Amino acid sequence: MRNTFILLLFSFYISKAQNIYPQDYFSNPLDIPLILSGTFAELRSNHFHSGLDIKTQQRTGLKVKACADGYVSRIKVSHGGYGKALYITHPNGYTTVYAHLKKFAPEIEAYVKKRQYQKETYEIQLFPKANELLVQKNSLVAYSGNSGGSGGAHLHFEIRDNAERPINPMLFGFDIKDTTIPRVGAIYAYPIGENAHINNAKTKQLLRLTPLKNGDYNVKGIKALGKIGFGINTSDRQDMAANRNGVYNIQTFLNGRKNFEIDFRRFSFDETKHINQLIDYEHFKTKRQRVQKLFIENSPLSMYKSVENKGIIDVKDSTNITYKIKVNDFKNNPTWINISIKGEKSKYLNTKPKKETPHFISRNKVNDLKGNNINVSIPANTFYDDTYIDFNISNDTLTLHKDIIPLKKKIKISYNISKYKSPEKDRMYIAKLAGYKKSPYYSFTKRSNNTLTTYTKRLGMFALAIDSIKPTVKPSNFKNGQWLSKYRFLKIKISDVGSGISKYRATVNGKWILMEYDYKTRTLTHDFNDGIVTDTKNNLKVIVTDNVGNNSTFETLFYRK
Repeated sequence: MRNTFILLLFSFYISKAQNIYPQDYFSNPLDIPLILSGTFAELRSNHFHSGLDIKTQQRTGLKVKACADGYVSRIKVSHGGYGKALYITHPNGYTTVYAHLKKFAPEIEAYVKKRQYQKETYEIQLFPKANELLVQKNSLVAYSGNSGGSGGAHLHFEIRDNAERPINPMLFGFDIKDTTIPRVGAIYAYPIGENAHINNAKTKQLLRLTPLKNGDYNVKGIKALGKIGFGINTSDRQDMAANRNGVYNIQTFLNGRKNFEIDFRRFSFDETKHINQLIDYEHFKTKRQRVQKLFIENSPLSMYKSVENKGIIDVKDSTNITYKIKVNDFKNNPTWINISIKGEKSKYLNTKPKKETPHFISRNKVNDLKGNNINVSIPANTFYDDTYIDFNISNDTLTLHKDIIPLKKKIKISYNISKYKSPEKDRMYIAKLAGYKKSPYYSFTKRSNNTLTTYTKRLGMFALAIDSIKPTVKPSNFKNGQWLSKYRFLKIKISDVGSGISKYRATVNGKWILMEYDYKTRTLTHDFNDGIVTDTKNNLKVIVTDNVGNNSTFETLFYRK
């Protein structure tokens, strides 16, 4: 009996040690059941997803509540990114984040608008003092929306520690029903090093998956030699939603011994950029499929655990290896993939020619490339590996390899435009050429005398572009001379076909008015409830400027009682 008690006590402490986060402290931020469209650390473009995306029944305006007592420590309003976002710091040291909001609760909304009018800006970031905006658990703090870079109505929700590191909110006891095992879309095998080969080839191989009745997979046995690694395309689905989401944990086993693990429970924003080294970046850019590498190639991610030999397998001739991959979701539903490896030296190898160019990039050194009127400056440690790249200039078009190699830092591209005349060069910018038609897209450009400069974290094609077309400004929900007494909102449509909108300014009878900009709908909106428009006869003036300085002025008259 005593031994049973000790065993139970030991099990209790082990379970506690596995999850150090409080389980009943934070409550649901919404009044509806938690159904997810996105999970924590899900693989996104250039970053790991830092929270949960909670479905809001395809609606905006749902009440968002504080998950615990605390104070509003940060408020950020921006056109893109999180849109309208609220940060609440709690006595236990954690901070909860609520993003893509439609608007804030009345007290917070008034606090924000007062400062927006003081600074005459829509985009703003505020850091209230600890005693300014106190909130209680389950008190109203905002309304859900679709602001910023959101692709649809939902609430983005995060929990961060006191070092600003996002943590999987499910670790805090948020219960999402999930009895579905992860799905595997593809398995790839990678020869690593010049002498390695897989199935008579020295190139990456797509392996044949055979689904089993229990949801696991077998992979047709492979023949290999030398150092090899594997990659996996995998996703998970919760019971109440059809979305394909990220998984929680991946482990690999070599002849029964764990040799690799990646655990998606916490990360820092400083390391999220290294997602492009975790995945097969070239594969993603060419096939639009994310394959996670189950071996480490110059990646500093903190999510790696229990790694032996960087997850790389050294296959010897005339040996047999059993390799297993275990994919878990947060609810510990496992999917197993079984791979048999036979060590065998091949006499007939298909090889991919190694491409060498005149431009070798040493990753540990500063690299400068120059030609005609274009300079490219590459800081040390921008590339993960030493590599050859393409560098070609044709007139004002720069080809800087293909966008198939991930970068850690930004590359500086400079154009000398002294050969152009002033009216022309005053409207010039550096454009990224993208898509099938190589259409120009504005890359943030600075000008100093006769030099245009931009910074980029993507390789590819760039060119000089000229934007001589002014933005367009049109009324959306009213006409010139109209009475708007019964209107709550004043709406203006703005757009620019060249370099894109840079800034805007709106006044009524000479007084600045707040207009919220939704770039997805190209709409400026003023809320008459702000109380700024008090006259009967009103002259509205809107000035919109694009990124090279072209501006349009729209003026109209409206009446209001």
